[in-house]
Amino acid sequence: MISFSTLESIIRDYGYWALIIGTFFEGETILIIAGLSAHLGLLQLPYVILIAFIGSFSGDQFYYFIGYFKGRELLQKHLKWKNRVERVNKHIERYRNLVMLGFRFVYGMRIATPFVIGMSKKIKTTHFFILNAIGAIIWSVVVSAGGYFFGYALEGFMKDVKHYERLAIIIIIITGIVLFVIHRYKAKKTLG
Repeated sequence: MISFSTLESIIRDYGYWALIIGTFFEGETILIIAGLSAHLGLLQLPYVILIAFIGSFSGDQFYYFIGYFKGRELLQKHLKWKNRVERVNKHIERYRNLVMLGFRFVYGMRIATPFVIGMSKKIKTTHFFILNAIGAIIWSVVVSAGGYFFGYALEGFMKDVKHYERLAIIIIIITGIVLFVIHRYKAKKTLG
C-alpha cells in the first residue's frame, strides 16, 4: 500500500502533468481531484485552473481539426458513430453557441462535439476558437473550484479532517481511476 507521504509526493511532482494529459482527453474526474489536492495544499488552485484550461482548450481544438480534415473519412470507417454524430448535429443546429460553450459539461460528449462541429464545416474556425476558449475557461474554473470546495464540505462533515485525509484522497483517486476506466471502456465500445 502506498504511504500518504508517497502519495503527496506523487501528486506534487506529477499532478500538473497528469492534469494536462487528463484534461486534454476528458478530464472531469482528474480536475475534481486536482481541485481537492489544491484545497489540501498539494497543488496551487490558480495553476490547476490554468493547466486545465490549456489541456481542455487544446484537446478540443485538436478534435475539431480532426473532424474538419478527416471527419467524413473517419465516419465512413466507423459507421457506429453515425447515431452519435446525428444527435450532436441536431443539438448544434438548435443551440449552436450554447453547445459550443457547454459541451464539456455533458458527460460523453466532450470528444464527439468538437469533432462533429469540425466535420460539419458550418462553423468558422475562428468562431469555434473563441467559444472554445470561453467554454474552457468556464469549465476549468467551475470544475476545479468544485473539487476545491469539496474539501471544505469534507471538513464540515468531519470534525478533524486530518485524521481522514489519507483515506479520503485514496478513495477519491481510486474512484477517479475506476470511473476513468469505465468511461474508456464504454467509449471504445460505443465508438467501435
